[in-house]
Amino acid sequence: MTEEKKVLDRVASGRGHDVCIMAIDGTWRRDCLLQAVSDTDALFTVEGSIQGFNLKEFFLLLSSTGLAYRRCELVRVNGTDMDVQFLKTKSKKTRRFPELVPPI
Repeated sequence: MTEEKKVLDRVASGRGHDVCIMAIDGTWRRDCLLQAVSDTDALFTVEGSIQGFNLKEFFLLLSSTGLAYRRCELVRVNGTDMDVQFLKTKSKKTRRFPELVPPI
């Protein structure tokens, strides 16, 4: 997908929404302001330094309780602005339970 097409698919927020980024292992966390988001990627501004953090893969926490989140990988950094793409999660297999009726 071209860079121009990505920008057109994003929904921009006028003032931004408060979100957080967090390491996969939970060792660090930073507050951010979500500027734009689409089904596949997002753009946000980080509050504080991200120097020295492993940004290859991390979580974007969309709620204060952490119940809504996306797994991300870094696409680019421009000052305090970060462009990320969402990683696809593996589909969960539905678990089939055996019949509860005993055989006759």
